[in-house]
Amino acid sequence: MTHTKILGTGSYMPNHIITNQDLAKIVDTSDAWITSRTGIKNRPMTIDENTSDLAYQAALKALESTDISAEDLDLIIVATITGDYVLPGVAQLLQRKLGARMIPAFDINAACSGFIYALDIADKMIQSEAYRHILIVGADILSKITDFSDRNTCVLFADGAGAMVLGPSKEKHIKAIQTFSKGDQELLLYMDSYPLKKNFETPPQARPFVKMQGSDVFKFAVWAMPYTLNKLSETSQIALDDLELIVAHQANERIIRYAAKSLKIPMDKMFMNIGKTGNTSAASVPIAIDEAVQSNRLKRNQVFGTVAFGGGLTWGGAIIKY
Repeated sequence: MTHTKILGTGSYMPNHIITNQDLAKIVDTSDAWITSRTGIKNRPMTIDENTSDLAYQAALKALESTDISAEDLDLIIVATITGDYVLPGVAQLLQRKLGARMIPAFDINAACSGFIYALDIADKMIQSEAYRHILIVGADILSKITDFSDRNTCVLFADGAGAMVLGPSKEKHIKAIQTFSKGDQELLLYMDSYPLKKNFETPPQARPFVKMQGSDVFKFAVWAMPYTLNKLSETSQIALDDLELIVAHQANERIIRYAAKSLKIPMDKMFMNIGKTGNTSAASVPIAIDEAVQSNRLKRNQVFGTVAFGGGLTWGGAIIKY
């Protein structure tokens, strides 16, 4: 049977950095308030690059870390909620930028869980043997959809992209992967879309921004992380203590610490870069994985866990031998 292996990783974040002090000048907040509640000190935000531009830079780095070229790709999947356009998708724009062949390329929307969903889809595609080399990307520019007068959300969000090249393997590297969804009827985390027509006319609507009921999302997140990791451990029959590292979605330092305490996992096993990245949505997990690889926190043949949660409500994770 054919299995899936990570061939390479890459990430990219804009050079323009917004500090807590910068935000304190435009909204009622402070460095102390933000740091104590989120762990975030800085966050990258783009000025003149769009989502496909960030995805392209991350994809180039991922491809450069392998012996695979863009022409060798059989499929491109991009997880994003902030495309350059409503259509075409970021994946199709990225396909053109990379000079890839005429292959399938599509976007998926699972918010901050998007990259895990893309990994799950790609794993099944490779197992089917219909595809050999797949590029998956998580890319978001949350500054596009952030209301900078809302201190409860504007202090969290940032921009970035992370990528991974996957290929076939005789060994089972993805030991377990699971994705979940629960219809968010209460709209704990959402953003309005285009209004319905009335008498063939578009009713007036203020520009939509992402909205979040922070305390409820926090409660969901601190449940979802332990639930997912325990499920993955059970499925893979790999104890959480035996994982080299756990790379969680970088949404809030308090969530990660709470989950670690709940699972009795030492914090030195919980990879964190949120202080300098903020919450980059679907880009969060692949950026963190790439940084773990580049910093030698994660080396070849080591087994690690990853987990994410987001709007939808969606969540999921994987245990992987890198």
